[in-house]
Amino acid sequence: QVQLVESGGGLVQTGGSLILSCAASGRTPSVMGWFRQAPGKEREFVARITRSSGLTYYTDSVKGRFTISRDGAKNTVYLQMNSLKPEDTGVYYCAAKIPMIGTFDYWGQGTQVTVSS
Repeated sequence: QVQLVESGGGLVQTGGSLILSCAASGRTPSVMGWFRQAPGKEREFVARITRSSGLTYYTDSVKGRFTISRDGAKNTVYLQMNSLKPEDTGVYYCAAKIPMIGTFDYWGQGTQVTVSS
């Protein structure tokens, strides 16, 4: 089992920055990522990072603005969000999976990010 605890959400103006953190405990996941869900919409993938290699992948809408990183010693991943837009508003969820392949099996409780125009 993996337990995930997120922190760092909040309210920011358009163009501002926020950093989200996600601390994992229990078993060590191979891949961790971030998803988000806007009001009235389905949850969507944002970014992911592989623990061993540091390989990252982003959804197109956040490329160049968001950066996912990891601290292996702390089993923590971060999502640095810059140049935020109102459409980035939503609940951001940390996710993890133990094998390299397959779906994300473990989820955090979510943290609210609100970008005002």
